[in-house]
Amino acid sequence: MLIGVTKEIKNHEYRVGLTPDGVAELKRHGHGVLVQSQAGIGVGFGDEHYLAAGATIASDAQRVFAEAAMIVKVKEPQPQECRSLRPGQVLFTYLHLAPDPEQARLLLDSDCVAIAYETVTDDRGGLPLLAPMSEVAGRMAVQAGAHALEKAQGGAGVLLPGVPGVPPARVVVLGGGVVGINAARIAMGMGAQVCIVDISLARLKELDAQYGPRLITLFSSHANICEAIGDADLVIGGVLIPGAAAPKLITRDMLKLMKPGSVIVDVAIDQGGCVETSHATTHENPTYVVDGVVHYCVANMPGGVARTSTLALTNATLPFVLQLANKGYRAAFAESRHLRNGLNIHRGKVTCEAVARALGYPCEPLAA
Repeated sequence: MLIGVTKEIKNHEYRVGLTPDGVAELKRHGHGVLVQSQAGIGVGFGDEHYLAAGATIASDAQRVFAEAAMIVKVKEPQPQECRSLRPGQVLFTYLHLAPDPEQARLLLDSDCVAIAYETVTDDRGGLPLLAPMSEVAGRMAVQAGAHALEKAQGGAGVLLPGVPGVPPARVVVLGGGVVGINAARIAMGMGAQVCIVDISLARLKELDAQYGPRLITLFSSHANICEAIGDADLVIGGVLIPGAAAPKLITRDMLKLMKPGSVIVDVAIDQGGCVETSHATTHENPTYVVDGVVHYCVANMPGGVARTSTLALTNATLPFVLQLANKGYRAAFAESRHLRNGLNIHRGKVTCEAVARALGYPCEPLAA
């Protein structure tokens, strides 16, 4: 199979779908790899590295889309990329379709086979291709929030760990999943007072057993969230319903409960955000203020640490790329229900129930 890798064109996105090591592994399995020139330059991989690994270099994205049987990317395809997809061509990348009806429509029109990293599952009920970037985003959320709390950035001028004689900042983390626990760990490590909110009592018990009194655990109810954010200097939103739009846990009215200059980092923004006043921002213009509360809603947070993120992501995705390339997607799906769960759109039909429900399409799963 010929696998194509294009240069990402989303604002300040430097990650790349395959590293030279990944290219070499695909070559060892008998596959060809066509890489757009400069696709990996933002993370330190030049064309010479890909050539040495056995790739062919294409001068532009159009050749990659025109020739490759499977496109491996990082971020959701932009409109011009969607229009370049061919009928039956496999696209393997993050999609985050639930809050993005325009992308869904363009992918349906393309007649492609779109497989989303974020809905591939594993035997433990996890999301193995989302987890690496959730780890990065959770850890980044604290440093982004700490920066936004600085007075010059519009924040209240609060230092997360405090200093002797001055109390630390209060950090509230919504969601006890991969994003949430990574955010909590970093915030605790910086010396902040941290509260984590989750709807699962079992998960809260696990976190309490692991961290003890260092971490305050709170059951997720409207009243508890209102009380927690009222005391918070920094709120990190890390809730997730796989494939679906994120629930709005903080409404516009609830912002009035928060302190002036407090900060919200909405890591759930890829799935529409868990705050009613959230809208996607970029690394170029990451924040805005609503009712005195600073919002940080960068939709590709891990792209800010692109080299770390690329290595972490491709470590996880390469085995699945190999499955798809070695067997073809139909045989790969037949052997792995977890990989089949990644299929969101197939030849003009929505196949993921959560996406179909969010966007109002009928769900038509691919026959096993």
